[in-house]
Amino acid sequence: LAAEVRGGGMNDVDYARIRRAWETVRVDPSRQRAFADAVRDSGAGACVHPSGARDLPVRAARHDLLARQVLLGTVDDGARNPYARRGTRLALDPAVLGTSLLAVGPSGTGKTRQLVRPVVESLALQALAGQAAVIAVGAAGSQLGPDAAYDVVVRIGDPGSVYDLDLYGGTTDPDEAATLLADAFTGDVPGMDVRRAATALAQLLGPFRAVHGRFPAVPELRELLERVPGAVDGLRAALESAGHPAMLRELDARDRQHGAPGDPGAVLADRVALLDRPAFAGFFDTTAQSRLFSLRSLEHPLRVRIDLPERGHADASRMLARLLLAQFTASASARADRSLFAFLAFDDASRTLTAETVRGVQRLRSVNAGVLLTLRTLDDVPEALRTPLLGSVGCRMVFSGVTTWDGQRFAEAWGTEWVEARDVTSRTVFADQPLTRAIHAFRKLVTGKAVTTDAVTVRQVERERWSASDLANAVPPGHAVLSLTTVRGERAAPLLVRLAG
Repeated sequence: LAAEVRGGGMNDVDYARIRRAWETVRVDPSRQRAFADAVRDSGAGACVHPSGARDLPVRAARHDLLARQVLLGTVDDGARNPYARRGTRLALDPAVLGTSLLAVGPSGTGKTRQLVRPVVESLALQALAGQAAVIAVGAAGSQLGPDAAYDVVVRIGDPGSVYDLDLYGGTTDPDEAATLLADAFTGDVPGMDVRRAATALAQLLGPFRAVHGRFPAVPELRELLERVPGAVDGLRAALESAGHPAMLRELDARDRQHGAPGDPGAVLADRVALLDRPAFAGFFDTTAQSRLFSLRSLEHPLRVRIDLPERGHADASRMLARLLLAQFTASASARADRSLFAFLAFDDASRTLTAETVRGVQRLRSVNAGVLLTLRTLDDVPEALRTPLLGSVGCRMVFSGVTTWDGQRFAEAWGTEWVEARDVTSRTVFADQPLTRAIHAFRKLVTGKAVTTDAVTVRQVERERWSASDLANAVPPGHAVLSLTTVRGERAAPLLVRLAG
């Protein structure tokens, strides 16, 4: 290895990867012989990532893989920031990303270029070093890096896509699959009971899986929800012939509830119809004829990018985004091996959050996982979820150009601080002695001002760290206000940062 370093054959990814492999050897000494043989045979290429890649095709940010950090910018050298922080570099690492990050800013402020892309790139490098698994979700055409920088690229709605998305998240439990689908399909419907929707889906998914050994594809699920006679009768006959009385009771219960007041079946059928379009023909296949990507793969150091068809199918894209977030929070918590840092980055999380996923985000910091959510405005989140969302994430970021009502939410979340206020009061001096009065009169004649004295009052007052007006008007272009929290609970007050690039 020393020879590789002297010859320039080892880069920072190689060092981080081999260092992590050596840490596993120290935990399990039985691996030492295999580690030594690999290093002797391959040098800096030992213990390489399954893709064979030892670096990314291009880097758009500055990284420190030894500290697992990516440079985000420089703390502004102004009175707004504490003196000790002014002019220092600011970087992000898994210790703070593990508490999740919410960024809000209008279009064109650099959320993708100056935040999402550097963070995803940093975690992709860590994935090559065997330290992380990252999933980047954005609209088709988002600048999240070239295809060669990823192991899996899922282009939903693109016939040329090599990979497909597992609609059921890799689970084999009908109840779990129904819960995730119900949250994605109906979580944004006002007044809809997600639990009833999950029950309705489970009453169909369970019988179908008992007969076919798999979950239904999108057209099959739509037919069952719409109660197409041929589909329902065929499923019932198959259950009777196979001898599944419990599943027959589930199907009978769905028949009784169909069309009743408050039945979610019609809403579910309408939502499934958004995916049953010619553009998605061949996608979400459950017959094992395509290469499915499942979020159950988070135990492996994968680099994944999922392109959503935002331009032509906005409603379907938002529904799939909700499904991905729900599946990620469930899969990250269900991992047996949590040594890898799992991360999900949304280039645009508008209309993606539900009450259940907000609760799921709160649980991620304890399972070595996190999410990055970017919004153009908090109005893209249901009003009832805005305060819980700001409370569930540990890192909050405001770009320049936000509105005052968005700024007010962040100002409340950042709270107040005690500052020293100085009040100066001027009062006229009245002299008692004749000579002094004469001097004061002459001074007033010359200067045109009466003789005064200043009284200074110093007191401690409680003020907002950043007011709504300051966030809306005092953040220059190319800057952002950022507060950080680590998974251990350490906090950094909001700082005005000049973003890199």
